[in-house]
Amino acid sequence: MNVCATENVIDHELATRTGLAAGLGLVAAGGNVLGGYLVIYKSWSRKYLQYFLALGAGYMLGVAMVDIIPESIRLSGESAMFYVLVGFFLVHLFEHTIAPHFHFGDETECPEAGHHGHEVRASVLLGLAIHTFFDGVAIAAGFLVSTWLGAVIFVAVFLHKLPEGFTVASIMLAGGRGRREAILAAGLLGGSTLAGVLLTSALQGQLKYALPLSGGVTLYVAATDLLPEVNREPNWRLALLVFGGVLSLLIMRHFVQV
Repeated sequence: MNVCATENVIDHELATRTGLAAGLGLVAAGGNVLGGYLVIYKSWSRKYLQYFLALGAGYMLGVAMVDIIPESIRLSGESAMFYVLVGFFLVHLFEHTIAPHFHFGDETECPEAGHHGHEVRASVLLGLAIHTFFDGVAIAAGFLVSTWLGAVIFVAVFLHKLPEGFTVASIMLAGGRGRREAILAAGLLGGSTLAGVLLTSALQGQLKYALPLSGGVTLYVAATDLLPEVNREPNWRLALLVFGGVLSLLIMRHFVQV
């Protein structure tokens, strides 16, 4: 009887965390749409995008190195590092084959005209959709491990959701597309995030692969996509925001984590 009761409690806790993952995945998807909405209804200075990128880069690096990767090793042993490496280079492969034209921060430059310009927009949209799919994978995998890990990964994801939506909507507008197409593109990124959450939640038995893969993706996005954009323009405020992102995670761990 006690064993059955314990199993029921565990199942209930897992169902609760899975529900949280789905709910926060929806919030994260909304961040993509909000980022696109902000672009089409108001012209924002590029520095605001950089502030989000700087804070997100520091926080994401901290989450990957302090939480996701150590938890992956605890879950899967040393083999976890192989899947971290796979996740890292998986995004690298996509960015340099499927979406070779995409760079954060260049989103307001007018894409090439004609058919080639259409290909550029399509490749950027597909590249970002792959990113956002793994955002969802990371959120769901985190909650399958613990509420704490899921929560800190969600914050890491949400911090770069607005820049993602901002980027894809800006590219669509710069390429001559209308507001409707820009919002639809941002919505597609949100849908990709939800797909990652739902698929990972459904394949709970593959957590030992999903978590380290998402760790590698998180590390890549922070170190290879976000930080280089921050470093393009030397600015002590941006540097402090990167450190602030890391520090905020460490403070949360000290005061919140059990």
